[in-house]
Amino acid sequence: MSSKKKELLSTAMKRTSEWIFSQEIPSDITIHAGGASFSLHKFPLVSKCGFIRKLVSEPSDADTSVIEIPDVPGGAEAFELAAKFCYGINFEISTENIATLRCLAEYLQMTEDYAVGNLVGRTEAYLNEVALKSLAGAIKVLHLSENLLPIAEKVKLVSHCIDAIALMACKESQFCISSNEALTSSTVSQPKPVVDWWAEDLTVLRIDIFQRVLIAMIARGFKSYALGPILMLYAQKSLRGLDAFGKGRKKIEPQQEHEKRVVLETIVSLLPRERNAMSVSFLSMLLRSAIYLETTVACRLDLEKRMALQLGQAVLDDLLIPAYSFTGDTLFDVDTVQRIMMNYLDLEMDRRSLDYNAVDGCISPLPNDLERVGKLMENYLAEIASDRNLPVSKFIGIAELIPEQSRATEDGMYRAIDIYLKAHPALSEMERKKVCSLMDCQKLSREACAHAAQNDRLPVQTVVQVLYYEQQRLRDVMSGNLSSGGESPAIPSKINVYSTDIHPVPDELSSLKRENEDLKLELAKMKMRMKEIEKPSHISTLRSPGSNPMPSAGKPPLPRKSLIGSVSKKLGKLYPFIRTDGDALSKGRAKPAKDRRHSIS
Repeated sequence: MSSKKKELLSTAMKRTSEWIFSQEIPSDITIHAGGASFSLHKFPLVSKCGFIRKLVSEPSDADTSVIEIPDVPGGAEAFELAAKFCYGINFEISTENIATLRCLAEYLQMTEDYAVGNLVGRTEAYLNEVALKSLAGAIKVLHLSENLLPIAEKVKLVSHCIDAIALMACKESQFCISSNEALTSSTVSQPKPVVDWWAEDLTVLRIDIFQRVLIAMIARGFKSYALGPILMLYAQKSLRGLDAFGKGRKKIEPQQEHEKRVVLETIVSLLPRERNAMSVSFLSMLLRSAIYLETTVACRLDLEKRMALQLGQAVLDDLLIPAYSFTGDTLFDVDTVQRIMMNYLDLEMDRRSLDYNAVDGCISPLPNDLERVGKLMENYLAEIASDRNLPVSKFIGIAELIPEQSRATEDGMYRAIDIYLKAHPALSEMERKKVCSLMDCQKLSREACAHAAQNDRLPVQTVVQVLYYEQQRLRDVMSGNLSSGGESPAIPSKINVYSTDIHPVPDELSSLKRENEDLKLELAKMKMRMKEIEKPSHISTLRSPGSNPMPSAGKPPLPRKSLIGSVSKKLGKLYPFIRTDGDALSKGRAKPAKDRRHSIS
């Protein structure tokens, strides 16, 4: 049939429909669609709707005056618009109903084969000329198409919307992309993610459709680095209401939990590989949610590696991941942080062996990154040390991962150890020695040494070692200042040339001398107290030949004599079997001699 004859026939059908309404001719067909009943006329419907024409014209014994269409796309409201179109009644086509009308027209076979300018052609024209010409309109139509699957896929409505969104998104972000390309090095070190105005609109999409949109954008040339802000917005909206920061795992509906799990795993798979594309706090939030929702192991390991890449930018709260368990175990997930630290050390080792800086930032840490990570892990160790359920093995496992070269002093490690010993008073002597062996007593500051010397929680051997190293350090400082004539090579850089105090070294030297004399006096008092409780016979057997109980006034004591003589107020713990009878005392003397020679590294 020629197009001219089709057009004449359509005009005749329209006039016939108008005449039917004007004459109020009784209906001859009833259609049940979407839970509603419509009393209509066969002629207007079969003239434009191929689906109804086939049902009416098929030879059968069934009554053709009643037709059932239960699964009509869009329901009763959409079918009413299609019926109005068949009768020639005007109605408005908009972005709100275009997706439904396009799918319904396809379902009812309202094509050009039955009438010129049928509903399929009209809806396609509106999509191409109006709805898909703007980014907001295309996103709106795509969102409405989610409820019309699979017929929306069949008519390629979803793919057309995705292509239109990807094309317009790349055009809108073209300036941002060129800036990112021109400033690649600066964006790696100083990330400045750009949040486009349309990014919020994409968050209404279903996760599988959202994923297809981002993949299409990348295929069109959109930089994966720029996907970071979009993914953050989508994650914040879709994972809202998830209590991933609580101390316990609360139960949620299984269906809701499954949906959020799929969303999270998809977001992690879309995260850009460039360093600093996502903040560490956002990665930490995703990791908490992944543990909470019990996602796949691959998903959690991926997030742990990403956090390891940027561990130098993390803060303490990023590592305090609650342990979501009902078994009454540790408060925090120590195993996860331990794996993150191990990944960081592996990356650091690779950087040192390969000795290059990747432009995309996948290996090279930032300057002074190791020191920041060491300080961060010391603070983390001190935070988890107060957990009474934290076993010694996990505490030692975390502490041993902190590189020694990242610790200028051992004050942070000593603080964590002191907190742990205070929270776990039931530790055995061997366990306390293992814990204290984690720190290097030679790197403790004077304040930390003063605190450790009076700390009842430390093993006696550790206290003796602290006092020995402190006395040795004071002696080395004094001898070094005297040999250099009162001048220190490190002092001039810190002296203010405009200061009136131009003799800081003698003042410091005199202060050190006073502290050393006070220390010697305290040690002498300790010896006198020991002499009062010991018997003369046993004292003579334990004292080495030719030993001098008091140090010479003119000569500093030798290291061996200083180590034996450097005791604190807890030295009595070395002799737990002191009694009034001599046998018990002699039995208790044999073992501490080994402890004195024991070196704590």
